[in-house]
Amino acid sequence: MRIPQNNAGDGPTPGGAILLVLAAGLLFSFLDASAKFLVLGGMDAPFISWMRFLVHLVLVLVLFRPWVNRQMLATKSLPLQVLRAGFLFGSTFFNFLALNTLQLAQTMSIFFFAPMVITALAGPLLGEWAGWRRWMAIVAGFAGVLVITRPGVATFEVGHIFALCSMMSYCFYVIMTRSMGATETPESLIFYSALAPVILMLPVVPATASMPDGALQWVVLLSLGFYGGFGHWLLIKAYKQASTTALAPYPYLQMVWMICFGYVIFDQLPDAFTLIGAAIIVASGLYIVHRERRLRLARSAAYHTEDQQLAKKL
Repeated sequence: MRIPQNNAGDGPTPGGAILLVLAAGLLFSFLDASAKFLVLGGMDAPFISWMRFLVHLVLVLVLFRPWVNRQMLATKSLPLQVLRAGFLFGSTFFNFLALNTLQLAQTMSIFFFAPMVITALAGPLLGEWAGWRRWMAIVAGFAGVLVITRPGVATFEVGHIFALCSMMSYCFYVIMTRSMGATETPESLIFYSALAPVILMLPVVPATASMPDGALQWVVLLSLGFYGGFGHWLLIKAYKQASTTALAPYPYLQMVWMICFGYVIFDQLPDAFTLIGAAIIVASGLYIVHRERRLRLARSAAYHTEDQQLAKKL
């Protein structure tokens, strides 16, 4: 979904916006932990993914009432809306498959490489080319992924492939969101990202449906859409108060939640390679955030200088 940009300058980041981002990260951590609990409990990932979007769709219908808010139904390109929603579903689906074998911290570490991949893809796909410094950060981030996955050694498994597919699906979802944001309304992007996966997956639901075993699994299953939908809503509220760059470092704190949930719920702690790789990825991502801020300040200073020179001529 498209996240509205804030036009505020580079002053102090509002505390309320930071709290909203942290709360969203907590909800997304609940989402992954709940999905891992259900997958390990014997439920199929396709059905879990479908239920996550079904509950999300119900929440969107109740909160936004598309029969009143017609902007939610309006779209310039339905095929692009469906393709974008497919990438979002793919990100969720592959992530749930990865959680069957990987720890929460491992999947999250690989997912944190997404901002660097988006930066690389934005050049050929959107014409937003990165400079050599940011490319060095991308290469360093990729090295962090290699430290975590360690391809070619015994620790590399199919779960790492699923996690990488999830991350790549998310990257294309974000790229399409940026591209479509100029022609599509935020309401339609929210609505179709929930509706399309529910409809497209209907034919395979009967073959993959696995009913929850007991009341606890029912509660956990139905909570997935709440965690995902409400988490994205909190992000929208946060980015109305502060810029994307100002809030960019705080989602990395989600790693703390994932490590805690992995230990408390699944008795799993990340190994040294995962922690080292995560540190490399986070450092690379934070450098890209820093570089974007420096470039924005330089552009702003250039504009002010041009204005002052023009004023002197007038």
